[in-house]
Amino acid sequence: MDARRFDESGAAQHEEQSMSSGAIVVLTTVANTEAAETLARKIIESKLAACVQVLPPMKSFYFWEDQIQTDSEHLLLIKTIIEKYDELEEFIQANHSYEVPEIVALAAERVSESYLTWLENYLK
Repeated sequence: MDARRFDESGAAQHEEQSMSSGAIVVLTTVANTEAAETLARKIIESKLAACVQVLPPMKSFYFWEDQIQTDSEHLLLIKTIIEKYDELEEFIQANHSYEVPEIVALAAERVSESYLTWLENYLK
């Protein structure tokens, strides 16, 4: 992708940037604050992610056991690298209370160089 940078005179300069940083954000939901904080801490301690954010309670609507369900849940935003995904997925499956936990990975197309360096340094 072509990103524009501007020099002191205001002239556009082009700099190539990779669309794939290697960083991913993995989403999962849990039933309560205690479960969220426990899972987040275990993920960091296991060096499967460099950062996990726990969002406040939200209302989830989903189809389960032949009907629409509604529950309060917390969303975890798990920042990691693609090389850790398989191990992270296995870890979540083993440490999650849900029979079928949400595990969704989103590619981070663009990440600041300093953040990506910090992420990779912790995880490698």
